[in-house]
Amino acid sequence: MEALGQSEIFLEFQEHLSQVAPINRPVLLLGERGTGKELAAARLHYLSTRWQGSFVTLNCAALSPTLIEAELFGFEKGAFTGAAQRRRGRFESANNGTLFLDEVGIIPLEVQEKILRVVEYSTFERVGSSESIDVDVRIIAATNADLKELVRTDRFKQDLLDRLSFEVLFLPPLRAREEDILLLANHFAARMAFEMGREALPKFSPAAVEALKTYAWPGNIRELKNVVERAVYRSKGSTVTTVAFDPFRNPFELPTLEVSTPRIRSDSDDSVDQNTLRKPFEAAIEEFKLKLLKDALQAAQFNQKKAAAIMGLTYHQFRGLFRRYRKQLSSGS
Repeated sequence: MEALGQSEIFLEFQEHLSQVAPINRPVLLLGERGTGKELAAARLHYLSTRWQGSFVTLNCAALSPTLIEAELFGFEKGAFTGAAQRRRGRFESANNGTLFLDEVGIIPLEVQEKILRVVEYSTFERVGSSESIDVDVRIIAATNADLKELVRTDRFKQDLLDRLSFEVLFLPPLRAREEDILLLANHFAARMAFEMGREALPKFSPAAVEALKTYAWPGNIRELKNVVERAVYRSKGSTVTTVAFDPFRNPFELPTLEVSTPRIRSDSDDSVDQNTLRKPFEAAIEEFKLKLLKDALQAAQFNQKKAAAIMGLTYHQFRGLFRRYRKQLSSGS
């Protein structure tokens, strides 16, 4: 994962991040998986007045709900089975620094209550202790969940959400950073070539560049890194010509045969066919492609992923077609 980019939307995000970094208040980072939330949190810390303090992270998704409390607040010896000695929690470790809570949406409600107390009063007790511990910690939280929906369904405390959301930053997905895709791809390709001991810098063929630019990138930068590194190591020379987006595609899988029901032709079909036949072949084909594209978009209520599925295309194939006919679609021709 790299915090690289030159697109306007990326630079605007970085500017907003730099603006809030020195303000000693909680920040909530919202974004899809693979968009670089931990990198953004680290940048917030190192641009803040706490940069000399500790930057402590906790991925809440990596722990069972019963362990989250002990990891955050620590525990006393004998507090529970297996607690052989006293242990400091992440809040103590982050004193005078920053605590980054990733996937904050899965924290149990009873633990949320204790976090709220820390945010409001800067104090807490270890598990198994009644002694109050004072800390000075800035909290940065992140999630890809809908926290407002979690509040509505009583899975997240409204009071805690209010306190964590002094500022809310939305990380732009890679599909919205089209100008950055090739920049990042070249960066990851060069690093992979260096790791493999190759002297020549990798280059992407025009077809590979088009594939990279038109793919939807549901896994964002993390997925881009994997795809590019895989393409570089598989390439025979310095030019990358093939990009494999799905490593799980089975080359030995039998194709699915579709049985279609014959359609009875009508007089209206004949008239359409006759009109089409009067046009030059290439023009008729172009007109037919445009009609298919319009019909699919309307049927999918202009959701491009659904339209791609309707047409039996991958998303990056659909995007290539959409780009080609964008002017005709916008003009309504």
